[in-house]
Amino acid sequence: MAISRAEVEKVSLLARLLLSEEELDKMTVQLGAILDYMDLLNEVDTNDIEPMAHPRDVTNVFRADECRPSLPREEALANAPHRDAECYLVPAVLGET
Repeated sequence: MAISRAEVEKVSLLARLLLSEEELDKMTVQLGAILDYMDLLNEVDTNDIEPMAHPRDVTNVFRADECRPSLPREEALANAPHRDAECYLVPAVLGET
């Protein structure tokens, strides 16, 4: 499948890329090669192949979630440079409140 220079220009405009004339020529050739390869892959018979989310068997390596007591508030706030009775105090970054 060939791609025209006009199509590459349109895609670069949509992607907000400012490409030089040389870059447009280069991208036209490169994108054409990618599309040709995709056409080659489309020739492969995949009717009996089950779709998959990942090419390898991947299992979750995280531990199971379990409820347990959290850190006491006083202990969590012990090293805070600025705090009140309940929370960390940080400078306002969005203006005065």
